[in-house]
Amino acid sequence: MQPDTRYALSRYQRFTRGEWARLRADTPLSLTEEDLTHLRGLNDRVSLDEVVEVYLPLSRLLNLHIGASQGLHFATATFLNTKVPKAPHLLGLAGSVAVGKSTTARIMRALLARWPNHPKVDLVATDGFLYPRRVLEERGIMRRKGFPESYDLRALITFLSAVKAGQSDLAVPVYSHLTYDTVPGQFHIIDQPDVLIVEGLNILQAGDRSTRPSQHLFASDFFDFTVYVDAEVSHIRRWYIERFFALRKTVFQDPSSYFHRYADLTDDEAETVAAQIWRDINEPNLLENILPTRERAHLILEKGPNHSVEHVRLRKL
Repeated sequence: MQPDTRYALSRYQRFTRGEWARLRADTPLSLTEEDLTHLRGLNDRVSLDEVVEVYLPLSRLLNLHIGASQGLHFATATFLNTKVPKAPHLLGLAGSVAVGKSTTARIMRALLARWPNHPKVDLVATDGFLYPRRVLEERGIMRRKGFPESYDLRALITFLSAVKAGQSDLAVPVYSHLTYDTVPGQFHIIDQPDVLIVEGLNILQAGDRSTRPSQHLFASDFFDFTVYVDAEVSHIRRWYIERFFALRKTVFQDPSSYFHRYADLTDDEAETVAAQIWRDINEPNLLENILPTRERAHLILEKGPNHSVEHVRLRKL
């Protein structure tokens, strides 16, 4: 009989949740149930058990990587006899709409900030680098919001480059999910954190370098470690529709919400609208642009139908 080579030939080592949980070692649980309540996204079901079994081992792994990176930075500065500012460790977090990226990012921020050698951890979502609604409407791509062409990639690359150069007081536009737009005149200031988590749909893209100038940069060029939150497309579709129902009863009720027109839909109407938005916008973006970047991540969190992580894949050295 031939051995099963499905994973043996992979660039990744695959762990069950139980196997991964044992790699926590003695990493202490520093979050409470109350903390987790504030970190969960709408309609997300992450539990303290999942934090212990999935995210504590991940925070330990990242802490080791950050320490090694800081050591390498010091060694290079010593060799060059320079005193350049310490570069923040950049962690990229990618995945589909409704897969739970934002909750994962907030949990990782909270856990990483509790390690003593890098207490200043900040978080940026690439939503702030979306073109304003006015620009998207002028270009006729409002229905492609979230696709690569809807982002100001030059501004994102400039920001990431400045972060890596150790610059201080960097301004990131604030994005409002209520108005579905960037907020004029409002910025989130990033001031030389030890670790910066960047969360977004398309941050792992590298494009076709053969058709680009050799000096062309992509967001993915700047990350020290990357995580992809993964799930079956059918599961994500269901989670998206469930989230739409939850938003209909909460955020959509606000008259200033861009989606206020959906607040009074019946259940049948809401399911039809949500399914259509998923089919016409989010699923094509996932299949064409996001999912193809999955295998570029250093680590993949594989979620099951109940929204919890069941397997972890770690890229082999």
